[in-house]
Amino acid sequence: MGKIIFYEDRSFQGRSYETSNDCSELTSYLSKCNSCRVESGLFVVYEKPNFMGQQTLVRRGEYPDNQRLMGTSVSDCIRSSRTVPMSVAWKLRLYERPDFGGQMVERSDDCPSVYDTYKLREAYSCAVADGAWVFYDLPNYRGHQYLLERGEYRQHADWGAASPGVGSFRRITEF
Repeated sequence: MGKIIFYEDRSFQGRSYETSNDCSELTSYLSKCNSCRVESGLFVVYEKPNFMGQQTLVRRGEYPDNQRLMGTSVSDCIRSSRTVPMSVAWKLRLYERPDFGGQMVERSDDCPSVYDTYKLREAYSCAVADGAWVFYDLPNYRGHQYLLERGEYRQHADWGAASPGVGSFRRITEF
């Protein structure tokens, strides 16, 4: 089980809130959140309540300034967080069309470039059979991040993406 500590001010100042569980609304505990420290485990932090908006994967370490962490000008942008479950197996199916249509790709390891590997420019839906994965909207694990856990994602909006572009993806293997 992981542990994360959120702080109202930058550089771990001000009031704090510590948790090992998912938190759908941080403002229930703090008026704002400008820094965090991950003591153990792996978490996804979100810019909006209820696990919505831009996502960033955070592992053990210190994050003194959310502007740099989330890549946005919003000063107190962490509003919710989720723990990332551990896994020993990974398997997903990626589809070029909504509702699992079109070309299908099955994968159980990382993919640095969806286009170079499969010639897919867009991925509209996905089914995760095992493990937790991070999708990136750019190749080589860059750009916006999207956490996908076991389940079906009938369209790209189901994993939080504004567009169907999946540039790369990787398994979450480290805890």
